[in-house]
Amino acid sequence: MATIVELITYPVKGCAGVPRAAAVLTPAGLAHDRAFMVTGPDGTFRSQRRDPRLALIRPDVSEDGEELTLRAPGLDDLRLKVDLGAGRRDVTMFGAPYQGIDQGETAAEWFTEALGTPSRLVRFPPGLDRVTDGLVPGRAAYADSGAVHAVSRATLRALNDRVPGPPVPLSRFRPNLVIDGWDDPHREDRVRRLAVGDAELAYAKPALRCAVTLVDQDTAAKAGPEPLRTLATYRRAPGGGVAFGVKLSVTRPGTLTTGAAIDVLAWGDPEV
Repeated sequence: MATIVELITYPVKGCAGVPRAAAVLTPAGLAHDRAFMVTGPDGTFRSQRRDPRLALIRPDVSEDGEELTLRAPGLDDLRLKVDLGAGRRDVTMFGAPYQGIDQGETAAEWFTEALGTPSRLVRFPPGLDRVTDGLVPGRAAYADSGAVHAVSRATLRALNDRVPGPPVPLSRFRPNLVIDGWDDPHREDRVRRLAVGDAELAYAKPALRCAVTLVDQDTAAKAGPEPLRTLATYRRAPGGGVAFGVKLSVTRPGTLTTGAAIDVLAWGDPEV
């Protein structure tokens, strides 16, 4: 039987993840996941691709979403009351236009010091409906291309069987759901509908990988060509890129817990 063995949320896009024993699954993914985003002064989002020090910033958001705590090496902790009433400002992510609620000068100064470059923090506007594409379209805040990223431990084992040198940790892929109990790798590619407790999710698309997977999430150092070099030898996706794990859309909100059994309601042919 497959189960969820890890639940991880990423309150600030690009920053460190927060392991959870339980998490509310909203129509736009795990509660508060990628609800915040760091941008440059012009509104362009910051990513570990160019700002790997994001990995060292450890955010946590209160259950009600009203307070955000930020921690980073060498800096005092910052506790912010989340501002949902300020005016919206234009931001861009992968060249596409979005909006965000600026969280003020204190947050901007903290991130500027943490990253060593002028930065601001925005919050995804409540009530804004961002629709993501895929086999089953979904909704998301600032998550890349889909609300929930899932991957199995069997898939990671298959990768590390091929990678020369030290194994690649799963943290490089920044998943929301880690699944165990499947013997064959990439079985998540075949899932089309699944239920976990009172929640249901549906397959949207393969998760295409980028240079963030080259960043050591513990040190923020760029660690070399793996895993992209090895993935390129056997995980080419239609239309280009390499795939590892899947993006899921939420079809019925609920609550997810670690240890919960996964009931696959429908299977399909893999796209990769």
